[in-house]
Amino acid sequence: MMSVSRQSMITASQEELEALVLDAAPRQGQWSEEDYLWLSERVSVLIELTDGSIEVLPMPTDRHQSILLSLYRLFFAAVELAGGKVLIAPLRLRIRSGKYREPDLLLVRSARDMRRQDRFWIGADLVLEVVGQDKSERDVVEKRHDYAEGGIPEYWIVDPRDETITVLRLADDAYVEHGTFGRGTQATSALLAGFTVSVDAVFDTE
Repeated sequence: MMSVSRQSMITASQEELEALVLDAAPRQGQWSEEDYLWLSERVSVLIELTDGSIEVLPMPTDRHQSILLSLYRLFFAAVELAGGKVLIAPLRLRIRSGKYREPDLLLVRSARDMRRQDRFWIGADLVLEVVGQDKSERDVVEKRHDYAEGGIPEYWIVDPRDETITVLRLADDAYVEHGTFGRGTQATSALLAGFTVSVDAVFDTE
């Protein structure tokens, strides 16, 4: 009876446990990089970090993932088979100290690139975002600045809303438009010579 009583005294309810964890967690604006890395390795949602603040990303939809995987296959055929590496989220990209992003797709042209690290990458040659239905300005505006800040040479914005692919290339410390491609055209890369993508095929994927 003693052991049962003691067990009942030390076992917290789920609500008490959640309150305890919440109380112990850093306050918004006070998350360190190690705090963020610890959390992002233990939750089932995608989260990003900016100077101590955590943001939870929306859950991708079926259409979002279908478009992303169709593009992954194209980049894989062009890059990974030539000795590069292409991956999709979840994989953290460190923009700089205190800032991490979760691109939908990221690649390096050489699999031996030292920026390709195990817990997170510290750079990439190209990143891609499929614009989500929620907070679309993040992919179109905010992440344009983020990836430029991280020195990423090329950024693809794939927008299902108007069925366009915008390819941006880094010039000095800001992006300039390589091209915006709509239906009936082939999206091209400024970085990957000869690489083209049928816009129709991307948005017609099922």
